[in-house]
Amino acid sequence: MSSRRDRWAELTGGQDGEAYARRFARLAEAGHDVHGEAAFCHALLEPAARVLDAGCGTGRVAIRLAELGHHCTGVDLDHSMLAVARRAAPGQTWLHGDLTRLDDLGLDPGFDLVLAAGNVVPLLAPGTEPAVVRGLAAVLRPGGLLVTGMGLNAAHLPLPEPTVTLADFDHWCAEAGLTLRQRCATWSGEPYRPGGGYAVSVHARPTA
Repeated sequence: MSSRRDRWAELTGGQDGEAYARRFARLAEAGHDVHGEAAFCHALLEPAARVLDAGCGTGRVAIRLAELGHHCTGVDLDHSMLAVARRAAPGQTWLHGDLTRLDDLGLDPGFDLVLAAGNVVPLLAPGTEPAVVRGLAAVLRPGGLLVTGMGLNAAHLPLPEPTVTLADFDHWCAEAGLTLRQRCATWSGEPYRPGGGYAVSVHARPTA
Protein backbone atom coordinates (compact mmCIF):
# COMPACT_ATOMS: atom_id res chain seq x y z
CA MET A 1 0.00 0.00 0.00
CA SER A 2 1.12 3.53 -0.69
CA SER A 3 1.68 5.70 2.37
CA ARG A 4 -0.28 8.49 0.67
CA ARG A 5 -3.96 8.21 -0.16
CA ASP A 6 -4.77 8.80 -3.81
CA ARG A 7 -7.16 11.55 -4.87
CA TRP A 8 -9.71 9.03 -6.15
CA ALA A 9 -10.00 7.46 -2.70
CA GLU A 10 -10.34 10.91 -1.16
CA LEU A 11 -13.23 11.65 -3.52
CA THR A 12 -15.10 8.36 -3.28
CA GLY A 13 -13.97 6.57 -0.15
CA GLY A 14 -13.39 3.51 -2.31
CA GLN A 15 -17.12 2.78 -2.52
CA ASP A 16 -18.06 4.08 -5.97
CA GLY A 17 -17.84 0.92 -8.10
CA GLU A 18 -21.53 0.17 -8.50
CA ALA A 19 -22.46 3.82 -9.13
CA TYR A 20 -19.66 4.16 -11.68
CA ALA A 21 -20.87 1.07 -13.54
CA ARG A 22 -24.47 2.30 -13.55
CA ARG A 23 -23.35 5.62 -15.02
CA PHE A 24 -21.76 3.97 -18.05
CA ALA A 25 -24.65 1.53 -18.40
CA ARG A 26 -27.02 4.49 -18.68
CA LEU A 27 -24.79 6.12 -21.28
CA ALA A 28 -24.71 2.93 -23.34
CA GLU A 29 -28.49 2.54 -23.09
CA ALA A 30 -28.87 6.13 -24.33
CA GLY A 31 -26.86 5.29 -27.44
CA HIS A 32 -23.52 6.80 -26.45
CA ASP A 33 -20.30 5.11 -27.51
CA VAL A 34 -18.64 3.94 -24.30
CA HIS A 35 -15.80 2.11 -26.02
CA GLY A 36 -13.74 5.00 -27.37
CA GLU A 37 -10.69 4.18 -25.28
CA ALA A 38 -10.71 0.54 -26.36
CA ALA A 39 -11.15 1.44 -30.03
CA PHE A 40 -8.26 3.92 -29.82
CA CYS A 41 -5.95 1.33 -28.27
CA HIS A 42 -7.07 -1.47 -30.57
CA ALA A 43 -6.03 0.62 -33.58
CA LEU A 44 -2.49 0.79 -32.17
CA LEU A 45 -2.13 -2.93 -31.51
CA GLU A 46 -1.26 -6.06 -33.38
CA PRO A 47 -3.67 -9.01 -32.91
CA ALA A 48 -3.65 -10.77 -29.54
CA ALA A 49 -1.52 -8.11 -27.85
CA ARG A 50 -0.73 -8.02 -24.14
CA VAL A 51 -2.38 -5.05 -22.44
CA LEU A 52 -2.14 -3.77 -18.87
CA ASP A 53 -5.08 -1.58 -17.87
CA ALA A 54 -3.60 0.44 -15.00
CA GLY A 55 -6.38 1.85 -12.87
CA CYS A 56 -8.85 -0.41 -14.66
CA GLY A 57 -11.84 0.55 -12.53
CA THR A 58 -14.88 -1.56 -13.36
CA GLY A 59 -13.05 -3.16 -16.30
CA ARG A 60 -15.04 -1.51 -19.08
CA VAL A 61 -12.02 -0.93 -21.33
CA ALA A 62 -10.14 -4.15 -20.57
CA ILE A 63 -13.26 -6.24 -21.14
CA ARG A 64 -13.84 -4.62 -24.52
CA LEU A 65 -10.20 -5.10 -25.53
CA ALA A 66 -10.45 -8.78 -24.57
CA GLU A 67 -13.55 -9.07 -26.74
CA LEU A 68 -11.41 -7.68 -29.57
CA GLY A 69 -8.92 -10.50 -29.06
CA HIS A 70 -6.29 -9.03 -26.75
CA HIS A 71 -4.90 -10.48 -23.51
CA CYS A 72 -5.73 -7.99 -20.78
CA THR A 73 -4.72 -7.63 -17.16
CA GLY A 74 -6.47 -5.06 -14.99
CA VAL A 75 -5.01 -3.46 -11.86
CA ASP A 76 -6.81 -1.19 -9.42
CA LEU A 77 -6.61 -0.20 -5.76
CA ASP A 78 -10.38 0.27 -5.40
CA HIS A 79 -12.00 -2.97 -4.20
CA SER A 80 -15.48 -1.76 -5.14
CA MET A 81 -14.41 -1.21 -8.75
CA LEU A 82 -12.68 -4.59 -8.99
CA ALA A 83 -15.77 -6.33 -7.63
CA VAL A 84 -17.74 -5.06 -10.61
CA ALA A 85 -15.00 -6.08 -13.05
CA ARG A 86 -14.72 -9.58 -11.61
CA ARG A 87 -18.46 -10.08 -11.76
CA ALA A 88 -18.63 -8.87 -15.38
CA ALA A 89 -15.65 -10.89 -16.64
CA PRO A 90 -14.63 -13.59 -14.14
CA GLY A 91 -12.30 -15.23 -16.62
CA GLN A 92 -10.05 -12.19 -16.98
CA THR A 93 -7.16 -11.29 -14.70
CA TRP A 94 -8.00 -8.58 -12.16
CA LEU A 95 -5.36 -7.62 -9.62
CA HIS A 96 -5.74 -5.52 -6.51
CA GLY A 97 -2.68 -3.33 -6.28
CA ASP A 98 -1.13 0.07 -5.86
CA LEU A 99 0.28 1.61 -9.04
CA THR A 100 3.14 3.04 -7.01
CA ARG A 101 4.23 -0.54 -6.22
CA LEU A 102 3.67 -2.56 -9.38
CA ASP A 103 6.70 -4.69 -8.48
CA ASP A 104 4.68 -6.20 -5.66
CA LEU A 105 2.25 -7.75 -8.15
CA GLY A 106 4.82 -9.97 -9.84
CA LEU A 107 3.76 -8.92 -13.32
CA ASP A 108 5.63 -10.44 -16.23
CA PRO A 109 7.21 -7.54 -18.13
CA GLY A 110 6.78 -7.20 -21.85
CA PHE A 111 3.34 -5.64 -22.23
CA ASP A 112 2.63 -4.30 -25.70
CA LEU A 113 0.50 -1.48 -24.31
CA VAL A 114 -0.15 -0.01 -20.89
CA LEU A 115 -3.30 2.07 -20.56
CA ALA A 116 -4.04 4.68 -17.90
CA ALA A 117 -7.38 6.17 -18.91
CA GLY A 118 -10.14 7.74 -16.86
CA ASN A 119 -7.97 10.48 -15.31
CA VAL A 120 -5.80 7.89 -13.57
CA VAL A 121 -2.72 10.15 -13.57
CA PRO A 122 -4.42 13.31 -12.22
CA LEU A 123 -6.08 11.23 -9.48
CA LEU A 124 -2.90 9.64 -8.14
CA ALA A 125 -1.66 10.53 -4.68
CA PRO A 126 0.17 13.86 -4.80
CA GLY A 127 3.87 13.41 -5.44
CA THR A 128 3.64 9.80 -6.61
CA GLU A 129 3.14 10.58 -10.30
CA PRO A 130 6.79 10.26 -11.46
CA ALA A 131 7.18 6.91 -9.69
CA VAL A 132 3.97 5.57 -11.23
CA VAL A 133 5.05 6.62 -14.72
CA ARG A 134 8.41 4.90 -14.18
CA GLY A 135 6.66 1.74 -13.04
CA LEU A 136 4.31 1.69 -16.01
CA ALA A 137 7.19 2.27 -18.43
CA ALA A 138 9.17 -0.55 -16.83
CA VAL A 139 6.62 -3.23 -17.71
CA LEU A 140 6.50 -2.30 -21.41
CA ARG A 141 8.39 -4.30 -23.99
CA PRO A 142 10.83 -2.40 -26.24
CA GLY A 143 8.61 -0.51 -28.66
CA GLY A 144 5.63 -0.81 -26.31
CA LEU A 145 3.20 2.05 -25.79
CA LEU A 146 1.94 3.97 -22.77
CA VAL A 147 -1.49 5.43 -23.56
CA THR A 148 -3.02 7.96 -21.17
CA GLY A 149 -6.05 10.18 -21.05
CA MET A 150 -6.36 13.08 -18.66
CA GLY A 151 -8.30 16.23 -17.99
CA LEU A 152 -6.32 19.45 -17.94
CA ASN A 153 -8.94 21.76 -16.44
CA ALA A 154 -11.78 21.57 -13.94
CA ALA A 155 -14.35 20.99 -16.69
CA HIS A 156 -12.69 17.65 -17.52
CA LEU A 157 -11.86 16.53 -13.97
CA PRO A 158 -13.80 15.52 -10.84
CA LEU A 159 -11.64 18.10 -9.06
CA PRO A 160 -11.83 21.88 -8.60
CA GLU A 161 -8.51 22.44 -10.39
CA PRO A 162 -6.00 20.48 -12.47
CA THR A 163 -3.27 18.52 -10.71
CA VAL A 164 -1.02 17.70 -13.69
CA THR A 165 0.26 19.72 -16.64
CA LEU A 166 1.26 18.18 -19.94
CA ALA A 167 4.73 19.65 -19.53
CA ASP A 168 5.14 17.85 -16.21
CA PHE A 169 3.73 14.62 -17.60
CA ASP A 170 5.97 14.67 -20.66
CA HIS A 171 8.93 15.32 -18.38
CA TRP A 172 8.10 12.30 -16.21
CA CYS A 173 7.73 10.17 -19.34
CA ALA A 174 11.07 11.38 -20.70
CA GLU A 175 12.72 10.57 -17.37
CA ALA A 176 11.24 7.06 -17.67
CA GLY A 177 12.77 6.68 -21.14
CA LEU A 178 9.57 7.24 -23.13
CA THR A 179 9.09 9.42 -26.20
CA LEU A 180 5.87 11.20 -27.20
CA ARG A 181 4.51 9.64 -30.39
CA GLN A 182 1.01 11.08 -30.66
CA ARG A 183 -1.33 13.46 -28.84
CA CYS A 184 -5.06 13.89 -29.43
CA ALA A 185 -7.83 15.93 -27.88
CA THR A 186 -10.27 13.02 -27.65
CA TRP A 187 -10.35 9.24 -27.80
CA SER A 188 -11.84 9.53 -31.28
CA GLY A 189 -8.58 11.09 -32.45
CA GLU A 190 -9.27 14.80 -32.92
CA PRO A 191 -5.99 16.76 -33.00
CA TYR A 192 -4.83 18.28 -29.74
CA ARG A 193 -4.34 22.04 -29.67
CA PRO A 194 -2.44 23.88 -26.92
CA GLY A 195 -4.76 25.04 -24.19
CA GLY A 196 -7.20 22.18 -24.69
CA GLY A 197 -9.02 20.74 -21.72
CA TYR A 198 -8.29 17.07 -22.36
CA ALA A 199 -5.37 15.14 -23.81
CA VAL A 200 -4.90 11.59 -25.00
CA SER A 201 -1.17 10.85 -25.20
CA VAL A 202 0.77 7.97 -26.71
CA HIS A 203 4.33 7.58 -25.46
CA ALA A 204 6.63 4.84 -26.75
CA ARG A 205 9.46 2.90 -25.18
CA PRO A 206 12.49 2.83 -27.51
CA THR A 207 13.13 -0.40 -29.39
CA ALA A 208 16.80 -0.40 -28.44
